[in-house]
Amino acid sequence: MKTWGNLWTPFITEDNFGIAHTLAGKGKSKQKLVQEFEKDSDGNLAELRQENIDGTYHTSKYQSMTIYEPKKRIIYVLPFKDRIEHHAIVNVLKPYYERYFIADSYACLDGRGQQAAVQRCMQALRRNTFCMEGDIHHFYPSIWHDKLFNQYKAKIRDNRFLEVLEDNIYSFPGERNIPIGNLTSIWHGNFHLTQLDLFCKHELGIHDYLRYCDNFWLFGNDKAYLHECRKRIEEFIWEQMGLEYSKANVFNVKQGVDCLGYRLFDNYILVRKSTAKRMKNNIAKLPEQFEAGELTVEQLRSKLASASGWLQHANAHNLAISMRIDEIREKYIPLNTAA
Repeated sequence: MKTWGNLWTPFITEDNFGIAHTLAGKGKSKQKLVQEFEKDSDGNLAELRQENIDGTYHTSKYQSMTIYEPKKRIIYVLPFKDRIEHHAIVNVLKPYYERYFIADSYACLDGRGQQAAVQRCMQALRRNTFCMEGDIHHFYPSIWHDKLFNQYKAKIRDNRFLEVLEDNIYSFPGERNIPIGNLTSIWHGNFHLTQLDLFCKHELGIHDYLRYCDNFWLFGNDKAYLHECRKRIEEFIWEQMGLEYSKANVFNVKQGVDCLGYRLFDNYILVRKSTAKRMKNNIAKLPEQFEAGELTVEQLRSKLASASGWLQHANAHNLAISMRIDEIREKYIPLNTAA
């Protein structure tokens, strides 16, 4: 197995922390925590870097908040300096992640993402009769610190950088949970489930396999074998990672495949009913929010563009009309822009 070495040296450079500072602050200049740090950004950045050199840096205490879209989740928030630390870690690991992750892993990586995963799923659907769709129960809160860190220890040959990762992984109290809200958590999760990717590709021999975060799909023409794969994956994720299914179903692709907010069929794509309902509710609130001063013109423009972009990948003409996206754009944005 190829290992990763000499990570500490590029991690601790002034350039890396400078880039991390820029990335962490992008689009967040109005946040109070960011503004406080920026009062002496050079001094604070130098102090953060020195703490890493001295081995005295430790992740700050988490604050939590609850969000309800698209589902109820607890998000954890850290001070700005810790977010810089996370970017500094990812900056160094990203080239290694990119070489390690399989081609059909679609989260995090440049040039992939949700829409690429949907298109790959459509390709697989069209040449297979059956699908196994699965995801992990409470994925990020369920990740065991020890299992994740041991996976990194088997891969990384750099003790000083491992100490940085150890603080990051064990920063949340208890034995489990890599907190949603940390940049590093997204990458840790992808790294952790690469074990599953390799198992499905090499051990199970599934050609048409793809994963986005903790959602994954296996396609084939042998329904009985996909049921066997379902059982073997269940055993694998428990034995290797201490994780369990949230769902795992085997079905004929003719009934449609749910994939990242869409429902896919052989020759067309629909927006899932739950996604469509949520989008309609959110778009309907925008005029009132804008008139109340809760949204700027750019924020309104961005939200409408995001919804339009989502719909353009599906057969959703009637849904777009019912959401009144163009009507809202014409009513509010030109008038305000002209002013």
